[in-house]
Amino acid sequence: MASSTSPIGFFPAEQTTTTTTSTQEDMKNTDTVDSPLRSRTTTSTNPATAARRRTAINATSAKTSPNLCRSQSFGREIGHAASETYLITRLAFTLLRYLGVGRRWISRLLALGLYAMLLMPGFLQVLHQYFFSTQIRRSIVYGDQPRNRLDLYLPKNIDSPKPVIVFVTGGAWIIGYKGWGSLLGFQLAERDIIVTCIDYRNFPQGTISDMVEDVSRGISFICNHIANYGGDPNRIYLMGQSAGAHISSCVLLKQAIIESKGGPTSWSVSQIKAYFGLSGGYNLTNLVDHFDQRGLYRSIFLSIMEGDESLQEFSPEILIEDSTAKNAVPLLPHIVLFHGTEDFSIPPDASITYVDALKRAGARAELILYEGKTHTDLFIQDALRGGKEELFDYIVDYLHAGDTEALANDAMAPPRRRLCPEPLLKLAGLVSPF
Repeated sequence: MASSTSPIGFFPAEQTTTTTTSTQEDMKNTDTVDSPLRSRTTTSTNPATAARRRTAINATSAKTSPNLCRSQSFGREIGHAASETYLITRLAFTLLRYLGVGRRWISRLLALGLYAMLLMPGFLQVLHQYFFSTQIRRSIVYGDQPRNRLDLYLPKNIDSPKPVIVFVTGGAWIIGYKGWGSLLGFQLAERDIIVTCIDYRNFPQGTISDMVEDVSRGISFICNHIANYGGDPNRIYLMGQSAGAHISSCVLLKQAIIESKGGPTSWSVSQIKAYFGLSGGYNLTNLVDHFDQRGLYRSIFLSIMEGDESLQEFSPEILIEDSTAKNAVPLLPHIVLFHGTEDFSIPPDASITYVDALKRAGARAELILYEGKTHTDLFIQDALRGGKEELFDYIVDYLHAGDTEALANDAMAPPRRRLCPEPLLKLAGLVSPF
């Protein structure tokens, strides 16, 4: 139930208030640079029309003073960075208001602050790239609810349709934010993979059913519009991390159940070629006490999950063995779960028992355990370390399977760049509160 770069687990960084003012602010914070792309994706566009539109936009741009364009673009980026920083800061205080400031949380917040400071050399590089890279399309609108935004990470050259990962970040259902997936997004984009990071309503702005609804709507948007951005609609993969793994697995299973009953859908499970779950929790009834001891108190957790009676409804491990899911199981894609054996935020047993339940139900599922890895190692420290890494290589090889040219390019690709010195990474691992 964590997230990426900065906040993981149950710690402050991102949340949204329930007031109308906050909703209006979120709407205003949408990146105006992407408005032409958003307009393209709201309706179907044939290639000829799209080409004429691009020509018209390029012609208009050519008439504009280069210095003026650069100045306006830089101003927009600075404005976006300021508004996002304000949003994250405000939501961090919202989280603190809910969790309180007891001795346990003070010690964990101090540990989190030290952890972030040690990894700051890497975080600053990712942050700069997030706000100023030309390979990212930020805050594309995919729905009409607050936080219905997504970021799109594009390869430098889209000479042919590229495989797509739809990524759902974690954050204890309270501090999830699309920006936490930026490091993964940029690194996979370097390997000719399009990554889209979905934002969704967090608690207290929404509860678990709202989160599931938002993520489903985001997946629908990608399935129906990714071709406009150079993505291959026949090679879409779903991935979730921590709380995002729980939410996305709920979405996948519930969608399969709806389809098996002949219900109306805006996207199909058959469009998802595989599901990757990283450090997720899939049986909430087994995790309530664990989360309470870790600081995500029972009362708050049950409020997020809409009460004690809803825990089974939003526990994929329980649902998969229910009679209502019997006809849905054959519709599910290949499911691969990853977990570190030293994960204390969400124990590896959460993935082990879910894979067992999936196999008993007849689903295609496998588990990959990483010895000695913690909740943040697989997603943060290893990514900042650069070089070759098993999880990253597995995903790249899986998505490029059958594409001999892409696999050849992967073999010749330089190793990922190190973003943080090794001594700082080791110290961060020692002080990590996760």
